[in-house]
Amino acid sequence: MMKKSLLALSLLAALPVLGLSTTASAAEGVSYNYVEGGYVASKISGPDADGWAIGGSGAIAPNFHVFGNYSSQTVDNTNFDIDNWRLGLGYNHEIGPKTDLLTRVAYERYETGVQNFNGYSIEAGVRSGFTPNWEGYALAGYEDGSDFDGDFYGRIGTQVKFNPNWSASGEVKFADGDAQYFVGPRYTF
Repeated sequence: MMKKSLLALSLLAALPVLGLSTTASAAEGVSYNYVEGGYVASKISGPDADGWAIGGSGAIAPNFHVFGNYSSQTVDNTNFDIDNWRLGLGYNHEIGPKTDLLTRVAYERYETGVQNFNGYSIEAGVRSGFTPNWEGYALAGYEDGSDFDGDFYGRIGTQVKFNPNWSASGEVKFADGDAQYFVGPRYTF
């Protein structure tokens, strides 16, 4: 699983070298070309879990980008792991000088070591560059699959930019009183 995630992130990072378009028609200060990694934690009804996550996005044409994420968490006071990965396609449309309308669809997979769950997610919202050094987004989504019940969720995130390439990224995904948090460095190319 880890090898697949690293391969996907390597392909995203190689887009410029391969000559594929890495410039999206995006709002000023918003980039869809990045890789990130960091700490992830889930606060759920029952025992909590935490671990690490990696992810990235790459523009493939004006207004379109691919994205992927992988996380591995261990449930507190157990040897039980939950791995989650998602791979998807996003569409961004500039609705203001510094704001994009963002829609995404993704394949989702959860692996517990005992059972695997497959599904999909769709989400829509806005992403905006508030200042040259601060960006944020808010998305509403729905996640469903043949192996688990559907659920609506919200996702909010921000990044503080130290320079054109490096920033600190944070995100919260919440649904039905549960929440998943991410924080870590992001490299934008």
